[in-house]
Amino acid sequence: MSHKVSVITINYNNKVGLEKTIQSVINQTWLGFEYIIIDGASTDGSKKLIERYSDKINYWVSEPDTGVYNAMNKAIKVANGDFVIFMNSGDTFYENSILEKVNPLLTDQYDIYYGDNYKVKPSSKRKKNYPEKLSFAFFYSSCINHQSTFIRRKMFYDYFLYNEEYRIVSDWEFFIYTICVENRPYKYLQMTISNYDFTGISSLDKYRHIAKQEKVAVFDKYFPMFIEDFDKVSDIKSKRIQQVLYIKNFKTPWKVFKGIINFLALFSSKKG
Repeated sequence: MSHKVSVITINYNNKVGLEKTIQSVINQTWLGFEYIIIDGASTDGSKKLIERYSDKINYWVSEPDTGVYNAMNKAIKVANGDFVIFMNSGDTFYENSILEKVNPLLTDQYDIYYGDNYKVKPSSKRKKNYPEKLSFAFFYSSCINHQSTFIRRKMFYDYFLYNEEYRIVSDWEFFIYTICVENRPYKYLQMTISNYDFTGISSLDKYRHIAKQEKVAVFDKYFPMFIEDFDKVSDIKSKRIQQVLYIKNFKTPWKVFKGIINFLALFSSKKG
């Protein structure tokens, strides 16, 4: 049985990237999807661009919003698909046949389907591969990618929409909660799904402190026992140095901490 997919594009003053994304979406070889564009009242001509492609778009709006997650929530509320995928302005599907390849794999068995992507900057393009097993240990320092993930829309109503108080980590909060706390089933798609425009706020070093503060708030909400240790880990870049500091500085003894991490990884992981 075919499952309907809602492809969602969020945009604000990125006309060039928006057209690239629109072209990637409307040129998909499988057409059984709906396309939604939420524009934050752009002033760079994005609205006129959307109007030019309006016959290819199922729903669009150009109006002020309070941020990217507010815009994403608007899209979720009007979406009709069984699954949603966020392909924001500047992002593109890896191939024109991606939706055609993925749709037969979407079933009622799993709630989250994710694949790989290329992180694209003006001067570089780097492949990002993801593990088949997602665990607390994985989310402790990483996350799956919006542009390469198909999410069952119903989950946003079963649990929560994106937290609009955060600027960077609301998707990470959603994934770590639904997978590691609620143990929702997921499946790794062994294919590259998207080219991810790696120039946004979440990829810039100057905003790293905001992401850290928001992650600490999420840990405080769901995993308070790891707050102090996460605060230390987030500042460590060398894995070798990490292991030394774990032993010397952590409030939680290293053996105990490692054991808890491994236990949660085992408990929260699902077979793909």
